[in-house]
Amino acid sequence: MVKSRRRPESEIELPAIGAPAQRALASVGVTRLEELPRFSEDELMELHGFGPKALRILKEALREQGLSLSGDR
Repeated sequence: MVKSRRRPESEIELPAIGAPAQRALASVGVTRLEELPRFSEDELMELHGFGPKALRILKEALREQGLSLSGDR
């Protein structure tokens, strides 16, 4: 029997964003919401395939978890 790895509750999946934005984040090693605070808005917007809609969705998801992007208050 294969046991599935249970993820700690502190690991939060990224919300639904477009595939290009997901690929852009994956290119810099971001696959979980809690990995985003090391980046600023400007850094994310520089990623090819990442746009304002993905930024808005991610900022809202971060805010709901009490997190923010680097440089945000």
